[in-house]
Amino acid sequence: MSSKCFKNVVVVDKKKKHKPQKHHSCCKRETCKCNFKKPELKATKLNSDCFLVNSVVGTKTVQKVAERTIPLTDLGIPVLSDIVSITVTPDLDGITQNARIIKDKVVNIGLVPATVSITVLDVALPITFTTSIPFQAHTDFPGACPQDMLQETPFEIEGVFTQQVPGVDVAGVVTLAGILVKVVLRTTITVTRQVIKDPEGNFCDVDPNRCEKPGTPPSFNFPAPTNGNGGII
Repeated sequence: MSSKCFKNVVVVDKKKKHKPQKHHSCCKRETCKCNFKKPELKATKLNSDCFLVNSVVGTKTVQKVAERTIPLTDLGIPVLSDIVSITVTPDLDGITQNARIIKDKVVNIGLVPATVSITVLDVALPITFTTSIPFQAHTDFPGACPQDMLQETPFEIEGVFTQQVPGVDVAGVVTLAGILVKVVLRTTITVTRQVIKDPEGNFCDVDPNRCEKPGTPPSFNFPAPTNGNGGII
């Protein structure tokens, strides 16, 4: 507060008394009273006495496996025996996937970004690089239909595995030596369906034809996944 409000002071019987103050703008506290009130909720008139609710078709915890073989020629490593150790660090926040529901199944295709570090014999620094490890999975979901809604919890890693793969000559086909990387993921899939509930507690499907089998099998062309922790496109 400004000192202008208290500069006029007189002494009476050795006690300080203030002269009546003039109404200076700095003392007008009443202009700062802010009484905010929560808006009152207003009743909404409904068009009917039915409600739209989500019915759970099913929920289950499943595993998904991401897997990739990295050829030694891409790493500049001459032979498998030169590899001392391999470390794989998946990036959970960067996992991307596409998912769709078909009749009685949930289909997923996705990528797990990871950093791979390989210690090589007689090489001072490890070979470190980033890569994407693809996965695909189909989960049996009896009763699920293409028009249902799909939710999945963020992925959790259950295990990371690596294995050296020697070159194999089978029936004249040469398979390059490399490193097999496998990441086991866990998530919970939930499929829901919108239904209408009437006052008597009866339910009816919003789309009664959602589970009718199409004349030809559905075909999907997924775009490249975008970043997101278990996000579904």
